[in-house]
Amino acid sequence: MNNQDDSLPLVSTGVPGLDDVLCGGLPKGHLYLVEGDAGAGKTTLGLQFLLEGKRRGEKTLWISLSETESQLRATAASHRWDLSGVEIRNLTQTGSGAPDEQYSFFSPADIELNEITKAVKRVVDAVAPDRVVFDPFSDIKLLARDPLRYRRQVLELREYFVGRKCTVLLVQERTSDNSSRDPSAEGVVQGVLALYQASPDFGRQRRRLRVHKLRGVAFREGFHDVSILTGGIHVYPRLVAADHTEAPQDEEVSTGLPPLDAMLGGGVDRGASLLILGPAGVGKSTIASQLSVSAVARGEPVAVFLFDETARAYVARGEGLGMGVSELIRGGRLRVRQIDPAEFTPGELAHTVRRDVETSGVRLVVIDSLNGYLSGMPDERHLSMHLHELLTYLSYQNVVTVLTMNQDGFMGDSVAAPVDVSYLTDAALMLRYFESEGVVRRAASVMKRRCGPHEVHIREMTITDKGVQIGRVLTEFRGVLTGQAHFTGRPSGRLQADAEKGLANG
Repeated sequence: MNNQDDSLPLVSTGVPGLDDVLCGGLPKGHLYLVEGDAGAGKTTLGLQFLLEGKRRGEKTLWISLSETESQLRATAASHRWDLSGVEIRNLTQTGSGAPDEQYSFFSPADIELNEITKAVKRVVDAVAPDRVVFDPFSDIKLLARDPLRYRRQVLELREYFVGRKCTVLLVQERTSDNSSRDPSAEGVVQGVLALYQASPDFGRQRRRLRVHKLRGVAFREGFHDVSILTGGIHVYPRLVAADHTEAPQDEEVSTGLPPLDAMLGGGVDRGASLLILGPAGVGKSTIASQLSVSAVARGEPVAVFLFDETARAYVARGEGLGMGVSELIRGGRLRVRQIDPAEFTPGELAHTVRRDVETSGVRLVVIDSLNGYLSGMPDERHLSMHLHELLTYLSYQNVVTVLTMNQDGFMGDSVAAPVDVSYLTDAALMLRYFESEGVVRRAASVMKRRCGPHEVHIREMTITDKGVQIGRVLTEFRGVLTGQAHFTGRPSGRLQADAEKGLANG
C-alpha cells in the first residue's frame, strides 16, 4: 500500500469493492486510464462510475466515437439500469473519415484529431459535467497513428479537463497485438486501472483487476478477483490479514465431544485452525458438523462452506445423526452455503468469509473440503498463500476454523493427500480405516497441536445414529494408521461380539 495525501478529495467509483481497493475512491478532477481485454468489464465499470455520479446529483457525460447510444442502453438494460439523466454523445459523424488522398497539405490524422478534439470540447462546454467517460478512447490512438501525436493529444485533453475539474475515465481496449501496457498514455494520466480475464478449461471466465498506478493516494496493490453479475461489476479486494486484527482471546473451545476435547488437550484454541484429514467416508464432515452444532449451542454463529456435497445432503446427514441441523439453519445461527468450484474464485470466498465474520459475528468457519477449494484455484501453486492469508485473518479475528481434506485411497500406503497444507494449520486430526477380525473400523489420532500438549494415543471412533463416539485406546493393535493393523493382544469380548454382528460402523 502506497502513501496517501489526505488533502485530495476523492470520488466514489460506484463499484462494490473498488473503492476499498482505492482506499476511498479516485482523486477528483483528474484523468484515469481504464484498460483491458474485450469483455473484461470496462464499459460496465464506466457506466457504474457515471451512475454513481448521477446518484450523488452530479452531471455526467458519456462520449463515444464508435458505440451507438442504442448499444450503450442495451448494455445498461442487461443490468437493469436507467440511464436517464446521463448525457450520451456519439461523435461518430464528427470525423469525416475521408480517404487519405483527399487531404492535401496536412496529415489526415492531424485534421481528424483536430475535429474530434473540438467536438469533445464543445460537448463538455455545453454539458459542464462533473464526471466523463470516453469509451473507447482507443479510437483516438488509431486516429493518431503515431505515439508522439497520441501522447500530445492526451496531454491536451488532460489540461482541458483538469481546468474544468472533471473526473474522466479513458477506456482503452487491449488487443492481441497491443497486449503490453501503453506508456504513451500511462505517463500522462493520474492513474491506471487494468482489467484482465482468462478462460479456464472448465467453468466461467476468471476476471481480475489491478491498479498499476495511482498518484498521490494509497491503494491496495496486487490482483483482485472480479465478477460481473446482473447489477454490475463486483471487485473482491485481496485479503490482507494484517489489516484486520483484534485482541487475542486466550481460551479453549469445546468440540462438543469430551473425549475429543481430551485428545486435543482441552479443546480447540480460540482463533486456531483444525485440519481433519482422512479417506472418503471416514467421518471428516460428520466431526466438522459436530463442532458446528456445538458452537451454535454456545450461542455462536457458524458459517459452513460446502465444496463437495450439496446442502441437501449435508442436512440429511445431520438429521440422520440426530444433530437437528434443519432447525439450526432455520434459526439463522447455522449458515450453510453450497459452493460450485467451477464458478467461485478464492477472492469471492475470502470476501464472503470476511463479511460473515465482521457483519454477522460468525465465530466458527468450516471449509469442507480443501479438495474442492483447490479445484477452484486458477493456479494450485497459490493455494498455500491464499489459505495462509485466510487462516491468519480468521485467527486475528479469534474465529475457529475447521477444514477437511480427503485423502486418496482407503487403506494402506495408497492413502495420500493431494497437497500438504498441514503445516498451515494449528491442529491436525487424522482419521483412518483399519480392519480387524473381518470388520472395517475407524481410528482417530491427534497428530499436531501447535500451542500446547495433546494426547498421543490412537482411539477407536464409531458413528451411530446418535452421532460420533470416541472410544478406547487401541492398545492391542499396531500399524493402525497404515490401515494394516496387526493384533498383538487377546481378542476382547467387544471385538468378538461386533465382528459376529458385522457392524459397519465399528
